[in-house]
Amino acid sequence: MTLARSVTHATGLPAYTETFPALPESVRKARRLVALAMSAWGLEYLADDAALIASELATNAVQHARVANFRVTVVRLEPGRVRVAVIDTRKGTVPATHQAEPDAEHGRGLAIVAALSRTTGQDPLNWGKRMWADIEDRPPESHLRHGLRHTDRRDLGLPDELTGPEG
Repeated sequence: MTLARSVTHATGLPAYTETFPALPESVRKARRLVALAMSAWGLEYLADDAALIASELATNAVQHARVANFRVTVVRLEPGRVRVAVIDTRKGTVPATHQAEPDAEHGRGLAIVAALSRTTGQDPLNWGKRMWADIEDRPPESHLRHGLRHTDRRDLGLPDELTGPEG
């Protein structure tokens, strides 16, 4: 594992990046990296959404890519947009969003990423793939906690105990 560091992305934009071993405990570290970047950029009100996106994408890399490491990169694309990306070396397999059964314990990650993001995508690489999501820089007063209304959470098929009361 390398230490988290502020770098200049290949595009010339500010970024934070770190490589993690593909272990379950690395998902927590990926969330911390993203929260650090958001704090450094004064975007604390986006930190929860960005960290959850990183968590879901990193979890996919750990559980499904079956690789030794994955890399998390957070790039400030412009004053109004941040990209969270997870890169792994697994070629040929790209996760797809699907409708999870109401009682399923897994299968909602990419739907959650899409709900929290302005745009999402995947880039095939010669040696693997990059899964990414862009989030918008919104004023704090318009930011909804976790970026989802309760009805949106139900539409994702999240169990009632995770959606809370209507309101």
